[in-house]
Order: sequence, then C-alpha cells, then structure tokens
Amino acid sequence: MNEDHPIARVEPLLLIAIGGFVGATLRYAVSATLPGGFPWGTLAVNALGSFALGLLLYEARLTDLLSAETRLTLGTGLLSSFTTYSTFAVETTALDPAMALVNVGANYALGFLAVIAARAVTRGSLP
Repeated sequence: MNEDHPIARVEPLLLIAIGGFVGATLRYAVSATLPGGFPWGTLAVNALGSFALGLLLYEARLTDLLSAETRLTLGTGLLSSFTTYSTFAVETTALDPAMALVNVGANYALGFLAVIAARAVTRGSLP
C-alpha cells in the first residue's frame, strides 16, 4: 500500500489513538492509587514514563528491533499520554511555594535520572 492511500494516512493516527487511550487510562489508575496532598501520581507517571521512553528510544537506537509503528504507538501514543506536563504545571501552581519548588525539582531530577538509568539498562550495565 502506498503512502497516498487513505488507509496509510489514517494508520498512524489510529496507532497514536490506541496508545494514547492506554497511556491516559494508566495515568489515571496510577494517580488514583497514590495518596493525595502532594501530586505523587503525576510525579510517579512522569518518572516512570521518562524511564520507559528512555528504554524505548535507546533500545530502538541500539538494536533497531522496533518498527516505526511500535515506536509511534508506544512513544507518541502511550507514553506521551501517560506522562503529563500540563497536569504537573497545574498541580504545581496549587502548592505552597516551598512545596512547588520541591515538586519541580523532583519531577525534573527524577525524569533526568530515569532517562540515564534507562540508557544504562539498554547498554547492559548501571552506572
């Protein structure tokens, strides 16, 4: 099927939609299971999602075993819906200033560390 065929143009949208549905549902489930008072759910999904995206991208880069469709479904669909910057921003503004700084620092630090850990895992050793 060539790229100009209508189904070929719709397929990426369907893959992203399927992944997005699963990612958003998982995000809700994680947030619903963690205690309130601090945005633990958003922190958890952002850190986990950063690790998973790191695994996906480093594995794809190193082994080239994942198809473009798999990367699209998991990376653009599932993981972009699982993680959330907008909820992070809204929840952060609702916190008192000291806790807002803790939340920002924790989200960025854990996100970066998760990607570094994913890179180490895909290379077969932790730093």
